[in-house]
Amino acid sequence: MKRVLTKNYWTEGTGSLLVAVLIALIIRWLFLEAYVIPSGSMLPSLLVNDHIFVNKMVYGVRAPFTENFLVKFSDPKRGEVIVFKYPEDMSLFYIKRVVGVPGDRVYYENGNLYINDQLIEKSVPTNLSSDFAWLEGVTSFGVPMTENHVHWQETLGDQTYSTLLQKGTSDGSTYGPYIVPKDSYFVMGDNRDGSSDSRRWAPDKRFVPRENLVGRAGFVWLSCDKMLSDKIFLLSSICNPFEVRWKRLLHSVHQ
Repeated sequence: MKRVLTKNYWTEGTGSLLVAVLIALIIRWLFLEAYVIPSGSMLPSLLVNDHIFVNKMVYGVRAPFTENFLVKFSDPKRGEVIVFKYPEDMSLFYIKRVVGVPGDRVYYENGNLYINDQLIEKSVPTNLSSDFAWLEGVTSFGVPMTENHVHWQETLGDQTYSTLLQKGTSDGSTYGPYIVPKDSYFVMGDNRDGSSDSRRWAPDKRFVPRENLVGRAGFVWLSCDKMLSDKIFLLSSICNPFEVRWKRLLHSVHQ
């Protein structure tokens, strides 16, 4: 017997579930997607186990399951925090801060960042001091990060943010100068001595192509000191309800 769909099919039972799944997929494709911060490369701006929402439409609309943009809107600006597909392994998603846009000359020496031969000034943080407070209890090689790191404030474009530099470990290393090619971006982590980024990637994969962009980081919607389990895959991205960092909820990535 031929089955005829009734008007109520799409509002009840299986039909309503299919509609809900379709809406969720459209939202994830076009507008927002959730990610979990797995490492400390963006400390102190973003903490390990921060759960963030990423604005996927801000730079354009991508064809599903491809790197091709159907429509392009704005381009990433200096200082913005972006999520992108790692140039050396497109199956991995990275989050970094844009420090160089197409045409920029980027140079990094002994903890100092230069854009187009202009030093990006570092200053003692004022209204960002709370960022450093989040590192209380966080260790690096067994030493509290608040003891072996210096907290600085930088401004790039419209963004003022925190950075970290290790104390007394500089070896005078220099990176660059690099000229950012067309439709590409030079990115760095805010934890300058603890980030794998454009300074250290393979020369032919140093820059993030525009087609690798996923979106711009928006805000922290959940954060916790520990997950339910780091041994069980299905629980590895679920916060332990007893370890929630309540004060970080709705914390904006772009202050």
